[in-house]
Amino acid sequence: MVSALGKFHDYIFQGFKYKLFIPKTYKAKKDTPLVVMLHGCGQDPDDFAEGTKMNALAEQENFLVLYPNMNHLFNPSDPAGYNPFGCWNWFLDKNQHRGQGHPKLIFEIIEEVKRGYHIDANQVFAAGLSAGGSLACILGVTYPDVFSAIGICSGLAYDAANVFFLTDPMAEDAKKSMEKGVPDPYVCGNNAFAEMGEFKKKMRVIVFHGICDTTVHPINGQQVITQWVQTNFLVEGGIGNVEVTPSKINAGIIGGKSFTQHIFSDDSSEPLLELWMVDKMGHVWSGGSPNGSYTDPSGPNASEIMWRFFTKSQQLQNEKKASKQVAKKDVGATLNVQVETSRNLPVELVQLSDPASAEPFVQIQAQPPFDQPILSSELLPNEIHVSASEHPVISPDDSDDITPIHTEGQSSVHMPIPSSNDNQESKTSIESSIQPVNQSPDKPKKKMFFTLLSKFTKIKR
Repeated sequence: MVSALGKFHDYIFQGFKYKLFIPKTYKAKKDTPLVVMLHGCGQDPDDFAEGTKMNALAEQENFLVLYPNMNHLFNPSDPAGYNPFGCWNWFLDKNQHRGQGHPKLIFEIIEEVKRGYHIDANQVFAAGLSAGGSLACILGVTYPDVFSAIGICSGLAYDAANVFFLTDPMAEDAKKSMEKGVPDPYVCGNNAFAEMGEFKKKMRVIVFHGICDTTVHPINGQQVITQWVQTNFLVEGGIGNVEVTPSKINAGIIGGKSFTQHIFSDDSSEPLLELWMVDKMGHVWSGGSPNGSYTDPSGPNASEIMWRFFTKSQQLQNEKKASKQVAKKDVGATLNVQVETSRNLPVELVQLSDPASAEPFVQIQAQPPFDQPILSSELLPNEIHVSASEHPVISPDDSDDITPIHTEGQSSVHMPIPSSNDNQESKTSIESSIQPVNQSPDKPKKKMFFTLLSKFTKIKR
């Protein structure tokens, strides 16, 4: 089934095996995202790929998937790199630091993949289940400059355990954390921040955990979030312990399983962390395939949700860049704007599409200097000329037809652009005649500007 989708190659790097999935949609000269998938105990890359259905998603969305394999022969010179059950040794100190152990190994494998394929350095992500989820958390701490976001399914917080085999040969400290959680997740957050060092940055993290997980207690999912909230808080220059409160909580039922989605946003209101707690789900990959181990076909599809979360940051950055363009070409239209004002007033013209009707429209964004009171018409444009070729701008005859859109920090007027193949130009002149007004101190200046603009603007063909 996998071979029908794309190529699933086997490689060996310094005694460690790994597999790399290349979708048919991959373009050799185009930078492509990379997702690193870290299997759990008793799994291998083939089993994990089948269970998570990540390769099928990669074929659909065009990204590469890297599966490091923990199953290999014992090396006396590197006991920290071996586990008889094929588990990533997240609980050993050597595997919790940059330039050492498993983090160094995976980083070097990624570098080898980059030498053979065009990888988008801004879209490298890591996700894992159980021990693999714990290692994904560690990778976000030790190599924040490499990974843009991470996904953790049934994993533990950074530095949740620190086993020394000579005194704890059965790794009881790790088992204790798995069964009861860590004593203080804020300490984990502080330690993660210290480990980041000069590479510190806010990390985007999504967590999945089954409420009925008896292998890794669900309290660990909450503690992973607390750790990252604290770490990101310190990255921003915070002092002490930050309050962990979601900015939004969603709830629903998928496949007969109820879930809650806890969203934590940063100061820019961008979703930074997400916690998905799934009812009636154990120690499994949510929404996976029954053809793989440790999966539950019902419930939210963790692979698809993680991918949307991973790529959301890049999409938001692209949208912000687009919104800053003074003129944007759309459906062959060329737009120009000329502004005549008695005082400098930034005016931005952007052509967008109405998400409801998919029809293009022009948005004129007039941004007055809000740091000073609006007392006369000199702060507003005397005349705005908009010209469009191929798709002429048709203005409504009555200013009442203008639909003002309230957007924080700006005022907007929308004018529809009908589809047309005529290669003619038309100009719309918007002349404002505003009389001096007295502004009430309890009303925002931007709202006053918007009210004036929408009420007194006259539009002529």
